[in-house]
Amino acid sequence: MSRRRMVFFRLRAVLLPSVAFAVFVTAFAYTQDESKEAKIKSAMTGGPVEIANNARIVEFGEHGSLTTLREGSNGWTCFPEDPGTMGASCLDEPALQWLTDLIAHKAKPTNTRPGILYMLAGGISRSATDPWATTGTPVKEPPHWALLWPFDPKETGLSDKPKDTGTWVMYAGTPYAHLMINQKP
Repeated sequence: MSRRRMVFFRLRAVLLPSVAFAVFVTAFAYTQDESKEAKIKSAMTGGPVEIANNARIVEFGEHGSLTTLREGSNGWTCFPEDPGTMGASCLDEPALQWLTDLIAHKAKPTNTRPGILYMLAGGISRSATDPWATTGTPVKEPPHWALLWPFDPKETGLSDKPKDTGTWVMYAGTPYAHLMINQKP
């Protein structure tokens, strides 16, 4: 084999894997960016356009931590859909505190004023009665918004049963009871 040909094969043996790796890394980075953009787009379907356009967009990381996908400027936070567990949503500051407390399994929420949550694309919950349910028959939620503040069905006269239209109290009898309003505002 000629020396020139031998050099060519050695260069090919070194360069080909390097080029392939570079192509893989570039494609992976592009996929990650595309995924981030898709998550942002998904999150923005959770709330009214006027809110979602300037909201911080986050996703859940390990152990309930939040990873920011896009900074915001209006005090609202939106989450992308997580199929099977949560629909896209947008929350004001008290609602975010309520959700953070729920995820942390605190005995009761610590928000000091009512929170507003939008899920304008609907969603799914594991239970209508147990805030920490991990199994059970999923409850399909139509497009809605919610007031995250203690509501008692007995005092309000509202139902504690899930329904497709109207208003009802979710997680009744728990500190995380809240008012579900099934409609797009």
